[in-house]
Amino acid sequence: MPPKYGLPLTGKNVTKARIGIVGGAGYTAGELIRILLNHPYVEISWVHSQSQADKPITSVHQDLLGDTALTFTSTLDWSAIDILFLCSGHGASQAFLEQNDAPKTIKIIDLSQDFRMADSSHNFVYGLPELQKNRIREAERVANPGCFATCIQLGILPLAQAGLLAEDVHIHAITGSTGAGQKPTATSHFSWRNNNISIYKAFRHQHLREINQSIQGLLPGYSAKLNFLPVRGNFTRGIFASLYTSISASLDEVQKLYQQFYEDSPFVHLATENPHLKQVVNTNKGIIYLEQHEGILLVISLIDNLLKGASGQAVQNMNLMMGWDETSGLKLKAVSF
Repeated sequence: MPPKYGLPLTGKNVTKARIGIVGGAGYTAGELIRILLNHPYVEISWVHSQSQADKPITSVHQDLLGDTALTFTSTLDWSAIDILFLCSGHGASQAFLEQNDAPKTIKIIDLSQDFRMADSSHNFVYGLPELQKNRIREAERVANPGCFATCIQLGILPLAQAGLLAEDVHIHAITGSTGAGQKPTATSHFSWRNNNISIYKAFRHQHLREINQSIQGLLPGYSAKLNFLPVRGNFTRGIFASLYTSISASLDEVQKLYQQFYEDSPFVHLATENPHLKQVVNTNKGIIYLEQHEGILLVISLIDNLLKGASGQAVQNMNLMMGWDETSGLKLKAVSF
């Protein structure tokens, strides 16, 4: 595979990287297709879906009407792609790779939770760019982080790196209904979700494992608790997380270390005023806001769960893996009104 597809964008014979998508009918795949159709260095070769095979993509992702004439396929043409995105549900990615022998020359980005935990059974790199950008650049396979995990890690990893994360962290995070996926459930359909709110998986959400894995990598021996209350919100997309913990450093010191931690992170921004969720919806941004109250540090962290929490971050990882500008295809405007 040539190392620099699409660079530079001059002349008539620009070689673009070819994309395959598995699990093409879900929310994350729809967002991924939307981004990739407008990405300067790629073209989508096929979108795989057993349930929607031979149907137009726009029959499911109706927001793409007029943008693509692609249809879903039930076949896998490995010779037609250079990069594979796995957008199936949790457990399905591992099963898919066990059942299908993808060529080693194809770069793979998995959006499920199947390969986020490091172990000897796989060679996936954990794909949080703000944590290990250099490893992602060298990776052939990347495991995209979870949405809650991304939002919470952006809020607390600078403290872990600085050795200031010593006490329990209390986390309250509310997510939009798209975080539950496209398949209807009792707690995701409109009549239940609208004008409603509830806590689920209190203190035991599955994303805690990968958050603790990252903290331990920066601060070995950290043994305090992450007291996490995930909340179902009565809105469509976005995550608003508020975290607080006791800390000895001053607010000025903390702000400086956050600025240093994110100085090479084009999508993470420190807010000077208390932020709101619409500032990140429809973008790949993470917004962080800091306050201190009598030794308690409050961190507010916001992302769009479908973009920085899923498909946008997957494209960000692809850009790094391919040696492209990290922001390629991801300069998206927030929906503020």
